[in-house]
Amino acid sequence: MDTMETYSLLREFADSWMLLALFAFFVGMVVWVFRPGATKKYENPSNIPFRHEDKPASDGDADAKEA
Repeated sequence: MDTMETYSLLREFADSWMLLALFAFFVGMVVWVFRPGATKKYENPSNIPFRHEDKPASDGDADAKEA
């Protein structure tokens, strides 16, 4: 099999089936994150950027040790 045939075969695969597989993976991740039971699990990590707005975290801070 020469190089051009290999390239064409891989290009055709990437344009069709890989695109479909990556789209299905993306939709699956969105469904996984927004499922009904995930709200409590992702609530704490979603607030990480806003935890210490007034001052930096101290060394003995409980929130910093949870991660």
